[in-house]
Amino acid sequence: MRMLIPALAALSLACLSAPVLADVPRLADGKPDLTGIWSNASLTPLTRSPGQKSLVVSKEEAARIAAGTGLAGIPADDPEFSNAGYSDPNKGAPEKGAADFGLKGYDKFWVQPGEALAFVKGEWRTSNIVEPANGQLPYKDPAGQMKRQMEGFRVYMTGNAPYEGPEEPTLSERCLIGFGQTGGPGMLSVLYNNNYQFVQTPGHMMILVEMAHDARIVPIFPNAQEARANHRPAVMAPWLGDTVGWWEGDTFVMETINIHPMQASEQSFPVSARGVVTERLTRTGKDDIFYEFSVNDPDTYTQPWRAEMAFYPSPGWYEYACHEGNHGMVGILAGARERERQAASERASR
Repeated sequence: MRMLIPALAALSLACLSAPVLADVPRLADGKPDLTGIWSNASLTPLTRSPGQKSLVVSKEEAARIAAGTGLAGIPADDPEFSNAGYSDPNKGAPEKGAADFGLKGYDKFWVQPGEALAFVKGEWRTSNIVEPANGQLPYKDPAGQMKRQMEGFRVYMTGNAPYEGPEEPTLSERCLIGFGQTGGPGMLSVLYNNNYQFVQTPGHMMILVEMAHDARIVPIFPNAQEARANHRPAVMAPWLGDTVGWWEGDTFVMETINIHPMQASEQSFPVSARGVVTERLTRTGKDDIFYEFSVNDPDTYTQPWRAEMAFYPSPGWYEYACHEGNHGMVGILAGARERERQAASERASR
């Protein structure tokens, strides 16, 4: 929790390149050293906000946008969600089904996505997506995707869900993976815990994600052809997908396929069983890593699309002990069982 400022064949190599400085730290094998604790925290969203036409804005405009950015659906000027105030402990719980049931679960003190827009390649950015040029996800079925997203948001806001068993809550609520795509593939910044530890060896790249303690252990191969030949069998669809890696010059490339279908439906952007996500990490200086990823999924999108971000040094990260002392799951299931008992009692009394 730190407050830091910080396709494929169809995409040209020029678009996928980043400037590499001669003085970047390197390991004994000559590869750029990505090891360290980094953060991608920023207020820049994946998709560009309606009405914002430009990908790049001035420093002054970036500050204005950041100052007016709401969090988790709460306006920036909400008096109950300000830096100066805290939730009233005597206010009580919101009414059942109320719009703020899931939105105001935290004081702003605990919500730390960053303080500024993303600063990437010397530019202030209004969206992570750079292709298509409009900064939007090129859905094949935008209406259907919006309907599914709004249904998920309705459950989050109101708490109204069947909760037939422990599998009913979302993956992030069950602490199986982080919410909002923080673990990837396509590692996005979220409301808090935007820290990552990279551990690099000649044979593997390990990325420990602070949010929900996800760990990506990526085997490194001599080239793309050999890496792709070592993907796991298609029947295996692990959390965060099946990822292999290789170096292209000074850029570390990760390719992910077979993302678990449950994860694919709950993250910031869906990926089908045929989807391929390609991520690239390029150390461009002492204090930054240029990060980009592209998604090629003809089942979900009308074209491949690409996003760009940056990682900056972080002073550290916290253990994310998500379910330590957490009585929420027990309470959710107990409430559902009580509702069932009441319904049975009403039927028996008729």
